[in-house]
Amino acid sequence: MPVPDVSIIIGAYNAMPYLTQCVTSVVEQSIGHDRMEIIAVDDGSTDGTGAELDRLAAEHPGLIRVVHQENSGGPSAPRNLALDQYARGRYVFFLDADDYLGTEALERLVKAAETNETDVVLGRMVGVGGRRAPSSMFGRNQPRTDVFASRVYWTLNPMKLFRRDLLERHGLRFPTEYKIGEDVYFTALAYLHASGISVVADYDCLYWVARADGGNITVTHHDTDMRIRSLDTMVDLLDEHVPPGPGRDHLLHRHLTVELRDAVLHIHHEPRREDQEKALTRLRDVLGRCYHPDLAARLPALARLRCHLVEHGMLDELLELVEFEMAQGSTSYGITVRERTAGTSAPGVLVEQGRVLARYPFFRDPERAVPDACYDITDEAKARHRVEAAVLTGSELRLTGHARLRRVPTTTEGLRTELVLRERGTGAEHRLPAERTPTPGLGADEDAGAYDYSRAGFAATVDLATAADGAALPDGLWDLHLAISVDGFTKEIRLGSRRTEAVPHRPATHLVATADGAAPVTLYSTKPHGNLTLDVGERKHEVAPLLGVGGAAWSTEDGILTVSGTCELAGLPEGTLRVRLTGTTGTTGTTGTTGTTGTTGTTGTTGTTGTTEEIVVPVPAPGGEPAAPLFPDGRFTVPVPLTRLPAGDWSVSLHLGAGPGRSWELPVPAEPKLPAVRWRRGLLPRYAKPVPRTESLTLRVDRVKPLKALLARLGR
Repeated sequence: MPVPDVSIIIGAYNAMPYLTQCVTSVVEQSIGHDRMEIIAVDDGSTDGTGAELDRLAAEHPGLIRVVHQENSGGPSAPRNLALDQYARGRYVFFLDADDYLGTEALERLVKAAETNETDVVLGRMVGVGGRRAPSSMFGRNQPRTDVFASRVYWTLNPMKLFRRDLLERHGLRFPTEYKIGEDVYFTALAYLHASGISVVADYDCLYWVARADGGNITVTHHDTDMRIRSLDTMVDLLDEHVPPGPGRDHLLHRHLTVELRDAVLHIHHEPRREDQEKALTRLRDVLGRCYHPDLAARLPALARLRCHLVEHGMLDELLELVEFEMAQGSTSYGITVRERTAGTSAPGVLVEQGRVLARYPFFRDPERAVPDACYDITDEAKARHRVEAAVLTGSELRLTGHARLRRVPTTTEGLRTELVLRERGTGAEHRLPAERTPTPGLGADEDAGAYDYSRAGFAATVDLATAADGAALPDGLWDLHLAISVDGFTKEIRLGSRRTEAVPHRPATHLVATADGAAPVTLYSTKPHGNLTLDVGERKHEVAPLLGVGGAAWSTEDGILTVSGTCELAGLPEGTLRVRLTGTTGTTGTTGTTGTTGTTGTTGTTGTTGTTEEIVVPVPAPGGEPAAPLFPDGRFTVPVPLTRLPAGDWSVSLHLGAGPGRSWELPVPAEPKLPAVRWRRGLLPRYAKPVPRTESLTLRVDRVKPLKALLARLGR
């Protein structure tokens, strides 16, 4: 019998009706039945789970193996039994009977393991039924990482793909002495022994379900002692496998913000004061073995406050802190165990000397003497933003969106917002005020809606012709930032990585009118982060590739040459894109004149053998004004009247003029098959024809000489 790629192990206890969707999601995996096997262990269920497993196995013979056993009291024994006696796959995936998989999950996870030669693969998780799934480790695909260079350690459930050889080499099994926390121990050891870890973040692999009956085992089990023992075990595990230093502190960070918090919550639930005191003493001993100032500095302020109260045996204050947290809304392993109490106000903040302090319980209470470090949320005041519009029209760039600091209400006195233009190479910067605008309802789904972000909007208009202290913005790459400041504290946001669909990612190049002529400016998004930058002066985005000449042809109207071309610029000052005819006329030369008819202009200079003259015909943008895009299909045609040209040879080109040192010239290619044409100017016939053997189009314009034409015919 061929060895399957992956064994899916499902331990099930009273899992109806969720079990059916769970198993069905595995049966329907795109990886195919020939590459997988399903092992389901019924752990003494009493709700029909066993019968449902038998039914599903009968529907899919050879795919699903069902094992029935007496209840073991926890998920460890069923998983170990399946792993020891039945699983044959090269990889193992553990799936809880409440949860289910995305259709392509196993195919993608196995591919990641094979491609990257990694031992553990995490797939993006999605919360269902109000459950909040871990997300910090799923910001992007990570082909190969470890617990120290990523956030993978913040998800220690076992619903991941494990290489079977890893588990056997290190004898990894779930500890049966724990009813909770067994998955944390198993997964942590697998992470630490793995030669590499992959993260699949671009597909919803696992759907993590909150049961409507509240039956998720991690949430329902209330054994305080077991939770403290589990934390103690993890501290021992890290002592044994990770040397002291930043790496160990990085991992302990998770345990002191998740497992210790959960243990404190259950101390609060203990009905007897004596049991609470004993549990706190045990928890204090565990914390004392690992807690130190460098680790404390890594923790969020609320976790530092919690650890301080445990460390100093302050039981009454600890219980009050739990009440405070629960009033704000409490969750455990992604499941809400208590909604935010109606009417509960969020803790205020104090911004002082460049630091942000949260007014948590006992803040600057002289009797408790808790240090300010336990309230310092400066590093937690993360800047968040979204750009809703970024439009360059003429010389003005208009930016709108919203930006805020987490947990700092936008109604805070003295809060101000500035747009910062900073040149990437030199660090030169220009700051411009941004108007704050209303954002009703913003942040209602964050921190239980406890903070007021109703004035987080921003609107800023930058005139690039005057942005540099009244002068035009110089050449360079100008990165766009937003600075939010209050009482000496400032956070900068690099604008653009968060945006609406209305803000395009494609570069848009404009010519912007300035006092010195015009400057090429491209508004573009950086890669891979998608931040907004202004490229002034073609540092990265050249103008020439955006222009093209298609050719020339005669119009049906006498003496009109039609020139076609392409222009992919998004904006131009009026009259800067034009067809230019340059020629030498006459034999003695006369001073040139400026044309006054229509939009055609003529200039000239006197020479010894004739006069060099220039005639320009502007290319009209649709509607007569620049638009974005300037030419919707990128193409244009322009009629060029020749009827009033002086006699001479005229070269034809497409010219983009933008002031001193800012011009681009594209010759119109020669058209050997372009016939001669005639027209009358008054009573005199005139003609135009291509000059032969030239690389670019040159037209000879002259009056028709009847005698010369007659002699030419007779000479034939």
